[in-house]
Amino acid sequence: MDNNLSGEDNDNIDWDTEDELEIQEIQDTTFSSCMDLRTTGQHTVRCDGEASSSSVPCQSKFIQQFVVMGFPEASIAKAIEQNGEDSDLVLDALLTFKALEDSPEEQPSASPQPCINSDDSSSEYNENLLDDVYEEDSWSSDSDSCRNSAKQCYVKVESSSSSEKEQTLLFLASMGYPAEEASIAMERCGPEASVAELTDFICAAQMARAEDVYLPEDVKPKLNHILNGSGGYKKRKMYNELCKRKKAKAIFEEETIRLPKPMIGFGVPTEPLPAMVRRTLPEQAVGPPFFYYENVALAPKGVWDTISRFLYDIEPEFVDSKYFCAAARKRGYIHNLPVENRFPLFPLAPRTIHEALPLSKKWWPSWDPRTKLNCLQTAIGSAQLTNRIRKAVEDFDGEPPMRVQKFVLDQCRKWNLVWVGRNKVAPLEPDEVEMLLGFPKNHTRGGGISRTDRYKSLGNSFQVDTVAYHLSVLKDLFPGGINVLSLFSGIGGGEVALYRLGIPLNTVVSVEKSEVNRDIVRSWWEQTNQRGNLIHFNDVQQLNGDRLEQLIESFGGFDLVIGGSPCNNLAGSNRVSRDGLEGKESSLFYDYVRILDLVKSIMSRHKH
Repeated sequence: MDNNLSGEDNDNIDWDTEDELEIQEIQDTTFSSCMDLRTTGQHTVRCDGEASSSSVPCQSKFIQQFVVMGFPEASIAKAIEQNGEDSDLVLDALLTFKALEDSPEEQPSASPQPCINSDDSSSEYNENLLDDVYEEDSWSSDSDSCRNSAKQCYVKVESSSSSEKEQTLLFLASMGYPAEEASIAMERCGPEASVAELTDFICAAQMARAEDVYLPEDVKPKLNHILNGSGGYKKRKMYNELCKRKKAKAIFEEETIRLPKPMIGFGVPTEPLPAMVRRTLPEQAVGPPFFYYENVALAPKGVWDTISRFLYDIEPEFVDSKYFCAAARKRGYIHNLPVENRFPLFPLAPRTIHEALPLSKKWWPSWDPRTKLNCLQTAIGSAQLTNRIRKAVEDFDGEPPMRVQKFVLDQCRKWNLVWVGRNKVAPLEPDEVEMLLGFPKNHTRGGGISRTDRYKSLGNSFQVDTVAYHLSVLKDLFPGGINVLSLFSGIGGGEVALYRLGIPLNTVVSVEKSEVNRDIVRSWWEQTNQRGNLIHFNDVQQLNGDRLEQLIESFGGFDLVIGGSPCNNLAGSNRVSRDGLEGKESSLFYDYVRILDLVKSIMSRHKH
C-alpha cells in the first residue's frame, strides 16, 4: 500500500518507514553495556526507557544530553522522576528548577509539571538517528559566574513576563554566552524571539567583532573561542539538535495515534493474553457478509477513529506481524469475524532472522543485535550504500568503533540489510521477501515482471500468516467453499491465506488496478489448479449497485469482503502528501465502505 520509490540510487533519500517514525520517539539504544544504565535518584533509567534494579556507574545518553548542558545530576534525576524520559518535559522542568534555585524571589511558585510516563512501544531493534549528535563536550566551567552575572543583567530586561525572560537569560548563560551579550540580544530581538534566534544574534555579533579592523586585538573575541569554546557555538548546536528532536517528537505525537503495547490485537499464537478477550459487535455490523479491512497502524491522528466510525464503530485490532514471522509489520484491522478458536498456519513461519536466513548466521557480527527485521518496504538499499558499509567495516581488524557500528546499524535497520559475507551486507532478495511475507516461492517471479515491480508489489501486500490467523475461524463456517469479494487485491494475500487454510475458493471477484498484480494473481490461480471462478475488475468505481446486483444474483452473494485500501497518504514514509483519508489514493477507503454497504443491502433484500 505504500508508494515508496524503488531504485538503485536512493540510499540518500531522507525518509522513514511508518515503523521508524514510531521508533524515533524511543530513546536510543546504546550498544555498550557500560552506557546502558544510569542510576538516578531511587530508580535506574535504561536508554530504552525501562526500569532496572541494577546500577552501573555510567551515564545514559538521555541523561548525558542534559549533563553537558550544565544541569546538576540531582535536578536531572528529579525531572526524570516527575516526567519520565520525555526530553521536552524534562528540559522544561530543569529550567523551572534552575529559575527557582537561582532567583526564588522572582518566581514565588511554579506549577508542578505533569507526571507523564512514556509508554511508547518499540520493537527489539530500536534506532535513533540522533544518537551521536551530542559531542563529548562539557559546559563552561564558569557557568556559575555566568548565571550570577545574568541575574545582575536581568534588571535591564523589562519586567513583563519576568519569569519567562529570566529563564531564557539563565539558560543562555548556562550555554556559555556572556550574560551582557545575552541581555542585549533579548533587547534587540524582542520578547518573542526564540532561543535559536537569540543564539544566532549573539554568535553573529561576536563574529562581527572578531573581524572588526578598528577594535584592538585584546578586545576582539577569538574566532576559535566563538566556534568551540565558551562562546557557546557547540552548545547552541547541541541545543538546536535537541529542539529538532523535540519538534519531531511533537509532530509524531500530534499526527499519530498511540498503539497498544504489546501490539497483539485480540491475541496471537505466541503471546498469552492478560485477560479473556470479549467483544460485542454493533447490530448493524453483523454479517452476512463477513468483512475484513486492513491498513497501516501508524496513520495520522484521527484516521482510525474515522475508519472505525464508517465501519460500524468496530474497535480496530492492531497487530505487529513480528509475532508471526521474522519481520515487523504494524497494521490495523477492522472486521466482524469471531475472535475465538483461531489457529495459525502450519508449519509455523520462521520467527527470527537466523531461522529465516540461516546462511547469514555465519557472517553476523556480534555487535549487530538484531533478531527481527523492520517493516518490509517497496524500496531497497543501493549498491553504493552496501559498498560504503563494507569499506567502513573492513578498515578494522576486530570490532569497529562505536561510531562505525552505529552508522552501520542505522543503515541496516533502515534498509533491512543482512550479512552475506565477511564485512558484506546486502538487501533482501525478492524470494526472501516472499518467504518472510508468507507467499509461495516465485509468487511474483517471471511473466515479464521486473525486480522493481516485485519489490513494489510485495511491499504493499498483506503478511499472509497474520491475515490467515484472523481468517482461520472461517474454515468451519464454510466447509463447502467461500465466495470472496477482494477489493484492492494486490498480489492476492487474502486469497493465498484462505487457500493455505484449506478453504476452497468457489468464486473470487478481484478488484485491482495494477496490471502487474492482476497477472500475478491470475498466474497463481492457474498454478494452484483452482477450480472456482476468478473475475477481475481493474477499478473499484466500476462496482456500482447494478454490477454488484448482477454478481450477487449469479452466484448467490459474497461470504467475505476483504481488502486494504491504499495507504499512500497515510504512511509515515510519505513526506509530500500525507493527507490522510482525504488524499488522492487513500480516499479510496470510502469506496470500500460504499461497496460493503451496497453488498449488505443487496444481500439483505435477496434474503427476504
